[in-house]
Amino acid sequence: MRRSGWSADPTVGEFQLDERSSLRRVAGLSTELTDITEVEYRQLRLERVVLVGVWTAGTAAQAEASMSELAALAETAGSQVLEALIQRRDRPDPATYIGSGKADELRTVVLETGADTVICDGELTPAQLTALEKVVKVKVVDRTALILDIFAQHATSREGKAQVSLAQMEYMLPRLRGWGESMSRQAGGRAGSNGGVGLRGPGETKIETDRRRIRERMAKLRREIREMKTARDTMRARRTSSGIPSVAIVGYTNAGKSSLMNALTGSGVLVQDALFATLDPTTRRAELDDGREVVFTDTVGFVRHLPTQLVEAFRSTLEEVTGADLLLHVVDGADALPAEQIKAVREVITDVIKESGTPPPPELLVVNKTDAVDPTDITHLRALLPDASFVSVHGGLGIDALRERLAEMLGGLDVEISVLLPYTRGDLLARIHADGRILSSEHEEGGTRVRARVPHALAAAVSEYAHAGTAGARENGEHVSV
Repeated sequence: MRRSGWSADPTVGEFQLDERSSLRRVAGLSTELTDITEVEYRQLRLERVVLVGVWTAGTAAQAEASMSELAALAETAGSQVLEALIQRRDRPDPATYIGSGKADELRTVVLETGADTVICDGELTPAQLTALEKVVKVKVVDRTALILDIFAQHATSREGKAQVSLAQMEYMLPRLRGWGESMSRQAGGRAGSNGGVGLRGPGETKIETDRRRIRERMAKLRREIREMKTARDTMRARRTSSGIPSVAIVGYTNAGKSSLMNALTGSGVLVQDALFATLDPTTRRAELDDGREVVFTDTVGFVRHLPTQLVEAFRSTLEEVTGADLLLHVVDGADALPAEQIKAVREVITDVIKESGTPPPPELLVVNKTDAVDPTDITHLRALLPDASFVSVHGGLGIDALRERLAEMLGGLDVEISVLLPYTRGDLLARIHADGRILSSEHEEGGTRVRARVPHALAAAVSEYAHAGTAGARENGEHVSV
């Protein structure tokens, strides 16, 4: 991205995008080792995948949208989608997910296309994975493993990597499979029944050892995440005590949350047309048109059927929404089913807020990408979401109106105070000027009398000077609300 002026310093997001692009695999390019003196044969290539889904409920449009989203997930993970199959049935087959007949048909498609991976649009049980792999004779991956793989590629911070590792281990633990040496018993010392004291018996299989080590690693990761959660809670409490309003940007993945944050704050965070491009929450401070300072937090994106392991692992990150004064819910207006996006996001947020025990913050819906939507569909969306703000971050449309609406909504959350601040508390007066809106201000012998609208946290910080302000106001016959 070029900038005006002599210098064009790249943003942090542009650095991350360049780094991510430099590691992208390219179809058609491969490195092979075919020397007959070598034991191994290596081939690095773009994975060629076939998608398969089971349509159990909903309309045909919903089933096709789900498969299109699965294709986007596969491409984000670095795969090349060759073919997609959908089977209509009441429920997934308990043995092979799609039934024996469809599994044989899938094997034929795999052979014809030369695919090396099958991706299923659902979470498969360990038995279903094993049975389907035996039929199609290539690697089988379910939707959960695919999303976890994307998260593993895009996690950059220490906390994000720990959360993804924990989620992957929770998913992998019940799906460990053993064969050959992994199913043989480990015998210490001399094998057999004469191994000595403490060494007799059948011993432990390698797969059992692997499970135990995974559990130990999961326990360690949970401790680390709890410690990082404490640090995150401390930073959140510090932001809350400052009295600056907090706005959490939430929404479906690839709806344009990071782009909107860049437009509102000029922060330059990573923006990419891909699912789950950004995972680590980013907090930036900005100033609205009325001079009010606001803290914006860009959170992780959501998706339909978000894996339970991810929700649990990223709970400390998702808790950013509980301490926010306002939720900025970004919706992809160009999506075929925007109402489904809104439903999926609200389900996760409701679960997180319910566990925290705090009242839900107010929500402002923002429909993005309006420049890519047909005018007839825009009219339908306006009727469906009458209270939403419609913007196009890419085209710069509606951003100023959104800023005005943000100022109006955040102003409605403030309280009116009347205080007499001593001249020695210039720090509090500066905070009122920075975070509130001054209604009147007078310099008196005992200090500065101020009437203003400020956030709740700041009103609590100056409450000890409210009585002096009230007494002085009563002498002048003024009405005061604190």
